[in-house]
Amino acid sequence: MAAAASAAAAAGAMPATVQAAARTPAHDVLDVVIIGAGLAGLTAGRDLRRAGCESFAVLEARDRVGGRTLNHDLGNGYFSEAGGQWIGPGQTAIVDLCRELGVGTFPTYWQGKTTMLAGSARATQESDGGFGTDPALRHELEQMARLVPCGAPWTSPRAAEWDALSLADWLATKNLSPADQMSWVIGATLTAGAPPQKLSLLHYLGLINSAGCSYERLEAIKGGAQETRIAGGAQALSVKMAEDLKGKIRLSSPVQRIENWQNGPAAIHTPHGVIRARSVIVALSPALCHRIAFDPPLPEKRREMQRRWPAFAPMRKTAHVYKKAFWRDKGYNGWIVQAKGPVIWAYDNSPEDVSFGVINAFVNSGVLPSDPKAAEQELSRIYTQAFGEEALHPIAYHDHDWGKADKWSLTCTSPIPPGFLTHYGDALHPPVGRLIWSGTETADIWATAMDGAVRSGHKAALQALQALAPAAGRMK
Repeated sequence: MAAAASAAAAAGAMPATVQAAARTPAHDVLDVVIIGAGLAGLTAGRDLRRAGCESFAVLEARDRVGGRTLNHDLGNGYFSEAGGQWIGPGQTAIVDLCRELGVGTFPTYWQGKTTMLAGSARATQESDGGFGTDPALRHELEQMARLVPCGAPWTSPRAAEWDALSLADWLATKNLSPADQMSWVIGATLTAGAPPQKLSLLHYLGLINSAGCSYERLEAIKGGAQETRIAGGAQALSVKMAEDLKGKIRLSSPVQRIENWQNGPAAIHTPHGVIRARSVIVALSPALCHRIAFDPPLPEKRREMQRRWPAFAPMRKTAHVYKKAFWRDKGYNGWIVQAKGPVIWAYDNSPEDVSFGVINAFVNSGVLPSDPKAAEQELSRIYTQAFGEEALHPIAYHDHDWGKADKWSLTCTSPIPPGFLTHYGDALHPPVGRLIWSGTETADIWATAMDGAVRSGHKAALQALQALAPAAGRMK
């Protein structure tokens, strides 16, 4: 029984005994209901409990916790991440969370030669741990980013000008080399979830501002936001927080409708019944918020923002598992960049002790076959071109397309296109009635990153506690 519970927890699902406890009838009116059991929602629940609030519940549509973090179980206590996975300098909120939960970290592997493929052509280059571009270009971006507040890019004095351009529009004026163009595609896709042509320049500058106005800190492996991995996979953080919130989490409980959100208590409808709460923390991507019916309707601008929120980047990640990290023995770092083809960027995702080898890849789902077996074979051939015949023989393969995995995901990222922030940005943060918005997109710092999700959870819990304080005073 203990082993079964441990396996369920490792996969992100709660043990049956915990689920049963979580579904016991709640009090007539809870102080807080949290929608979403990802990093933001669970952080908020943890903060409520630490503040002495026990009148709350966490509702999760999926049958697991973790949100946009998800571990592939490789056996023997090892995992490979299908969703968010990296942390780096300046991301103090998630570093603190790791420390509090007793979760270790270790460096991302980048040392060695990067392999670049273009058709049948192949070249290698010693890696410096980053996605390099011209220093003058980096400096120009960093100076521009100083004018773009990361928590509210739309308030920049040049917001209208920069939000009218894509990052690609701006880069097109810089006469980039083909190698630099490829670096930008990889870097932008990795950090913002889409290639430069689909990203607002204003949004991208806001991300740089969030990283201390440092392009390197945003994009690089060495010294950047991808520098460090989480032992046990990123989903381990949510699993451990969920263990601390036993009796509070209700899985497979998608919220369908929220009534009376203006004055409260709000009525939150799920397939299992109705829960009433004085405050509601909605810890979801705005695109998923649009799937909830609100009665009365939300203010028009907030409603339109949710309806139009970009969900066009359904991230797909794959993992090839090998008996050993043989590419390291040959001096390669596991990185593959492909000019045309399904691989956007492949990288070494082996465990810290390198007891076996793992190559993960961000792939172009429109080019790679949807059938996992066919996808594995095509990627194996590409890896063979990069590293040799040993790549043809993985011992396991994992494939996760966030756009197709379940209806509660849509996407793992939120790339913001031109024109969006200046039209709808000011509707993103402010609470509406009894509704408090959370999730990484609402973070003032490191929005779109796991660190941003944790920060947004801290903020939402504080907002809920502040909202409850006047009510507590009236009840005395």
